Amino acid sequence: MRYIVAFAAFLMVSTSALAQDDPVVLVVHGGAGGNKKAMGPAVEKQCRDTMERALKAGRDAIDKGESLDGVEAAIKVLEDSGHFNAGKGAVFNRDGRQELNASIMDGKTRKAGAIAGICRVKNPIAACRVIMEKSGHVFMIGESAERYCKDQGVEMVSPLYFWTDRAWKELQSANAGAKKKAAGLPSPPERGAGGEGDPPHFGTVGAAARDRKGNLAAGTSTGGITYVRPGRVGDSPIIGAGTYAENGVGAVSCTGKGELFIRHTVASDIAARMKYAGDSVNLAASKALNGLPKNPGGAGGIIAIDSKGNVATIFNTAGMFRGTITQSGKIWIAIDPD
Repeated sequence: MRYIVAFAAFLMVSTSALAQDDPVVLVVHGGAGGNKKAMGPAVEKQCRDTMERALKAGRDAIDKGESLDGVEAAIKVLEDSGHFNAGKGAVFNRDGRQELNASIMDGKTRKAGAIAGICRVKNPIAACRVIMEKSGHVFMIGESAERYCKDQGVEMVSPLYFWTDRAWKELQSANAGAKKKAAGLPSPPERGAGGEGDPPHFGTVGAAARDRKGNLAAGTSTGGITYVRPGRVGDSPIIGAGTYAENGVGAVSCTGKGELFIRHTVASDIAARMKYAGDSVNLAASKALNGLPKNPGGAGGIIAIDSKGNVATIFNTAGMFRGTITQSGKIWIAIDPD
């Protein structure tokens, strides 16, 4: 198999061969965009260490179970860390609250679970799996979803659990910029577009996995966008937009401008290109991302794994936290395009 990384509309591609007997079993992302220089070496190390733990937890879960277990285990680590815009590290909306969204999909059964607008479930990805396996539904929202998850034994926390100083400072900065804009004064560049106006990382997280039986799974978890309108839902919890998995085809998790990923059903579009046009996972993901309108804001990234274990990590922002782990435990983690 080949491991492939592509960057931007020019698709600068570098490849390195991995042994056929040691395929990638899990690929994760920690969000496209952000400013590595502003991040600093200490934060970068924390994020890299967290991604390494997530990859190891995911591989261990796959060894003991299947691809779906690996996706859930990896994303839980990222949600718990406080270093990404998911779970504990989620950003604040205009009301100073966090609204968490997530989804998971099993490629073997084509079952899926999704949740949105919650603030009391410790691990949204775990809630998604409960919804998928126990509720008979796919998508649940708000307080009713939280009550259902609590009744099913999902771990609950106070909304204060999700507070982080980093996310709160991002809200204050965004609020100050909005006030300047309203007063007709120069304001910082739009946040969340992957440019210089972004915080060090805005960090939606996701995972895609393939187990030894060839079963595929994917999941995505996010806190949305800093200073977004309350009630807004992006692509992360929407099956076919931010998450998709189908055995024999591929598993996909997306990050970026959610509205565009929804309108263009990016995750399922990638699978369709592979299934019906015969595109490789790298080509399908590249076409899908480059097909998004560049103005306004077609910025984001994609991780995907196909039925043979080929992996693509595609993004058109300054960087994207991403990593893979092979069956034997070999780990690769990167942020920059190269």
